[in-house]
This record gives sequence, structure tokens and C-alpha cells, in this order.
Amino acid sequence: MRGFIPYQNEDGRVQPWEYLPCSAITPKLGMALVQSGGNLAVATGTTKPTYISMVEKSSAVSAGDVIPVIRVTADQVFECTNSASLSGVTIGSKVTLHASNGCQVTGTTTSGVAEIVAKNGDAVGSRVLVRFD
Repeated sequence: MRGFIPYQNEDGRVQPWEYLPCSAITPKLGMALVQSGGNLAVATGTTKPTYISMVEKSSAVSAGDVIPVIRVTADQVFECTNSASLSGVTIGSKVTLHASNGCQVTGTTTSGVAEIVAKNGDAVGSRVLVRFD
């Protein structure tokens, strides 16, 4: 499993890092995050992420600990993997995020938040390019 790794920005700039407090989670590099109650929390399912974690921890951090993140913008493309088959999912379809890890997309298109830009196959674990607009 790998998270949402920055692949391309349309204007070519490098996204600046921000340092924000998070909830008691185990941050993974590329984990999709949202603000919840003043702390970052994992974005899953139909929740569109607003931040991507830029740190990997082996254990949970305490609520309020500050971690480095990048802000998600509409002109970014991220590389990730899929946790379910993408058979029947076409380029341009929007899929949901993994139900618990916030690091992968699924093959579910109902209320999807990650637009498929490209895919390297349909099998679980394939390389996928997505954007959140």
C-alpha cells in the first residue's frame, strides 16, 4: 500500500509544506487528511481530502501533535494504488477512498471524490493517477 504521492502540478510549482496539528492517528506518507475539530483526521470513503501527509510514523501520535502536510488543490495529480478492482471504471470516473487507511482508492464510483486520470491496469494494487477537484 502506498499513499497519495504528488505526481504533477499543472503550473509546475512545488506545493509548500504546512505544519498542522493532527488527531491521535498513525500518519503514513501520502495519507489523505481532513480538518475535524481543529485536528487532522483520516479522509476515507466519500470524504474529499484537503491535505496529504508528508510524514510516516510507526505508531500513533498524540492528539495535537504537529505533522507536515501539503494542501490539496484542483491542479494537482497524485499517484496511488487501488484497493479493489478497477474493472469497468473508466478514465474520468470518480471513485471513493479506502474505507479505513486513507491511502488508496477503491473501485466504487457512487459518490466518488477521486477522479481517475490514468490507470496502469485494473488489478488490485495497480498504479493509478487521480485528482481531487
